[in-house]
Amino acid sequence: MSRARDLRQSAGLAEQRVWARLRGGAVEGFRVRRQHDIGRYTVDFACVTLRLVIEIDGGVHERDDVILRDHLRQTEIEALGWTVVRFTNAVALAEPWRIDEAIREQARVVGLL
Repeated sequence: MSRARDLRQSAGLAEQRVWARLRGGAVEGFRVRRQHDIGRYTVDFACVTLRLVIEIDGGVHERDDVILRDHLRQTEIEALGWTVVRFTNAVALAEPWRIDEAIREQARVVGLL
């Protein structure tokens, strides 16, 4: 639990803005959790009802070693029945409506919207 708390407290600007936008079920009433544990991983945001993970990727995620680690991590999370969507910090800050739309799209896929 302290790892999740540490991650919440050290969140970057993009994660803070996304959280401010999503908290309290702001998108179609779907509640989102911040720094949620799934398997052996802690994801940036998770909507348990939709089994949707939202990851916000900073510049470090462009490095080859991190790209590989992200791919393996995403594969494991998806094997647990989750859908993972990724957004760069730049998109999260400049086009936050795209995150809202990803939530709505997943809700349509699972038949809840």
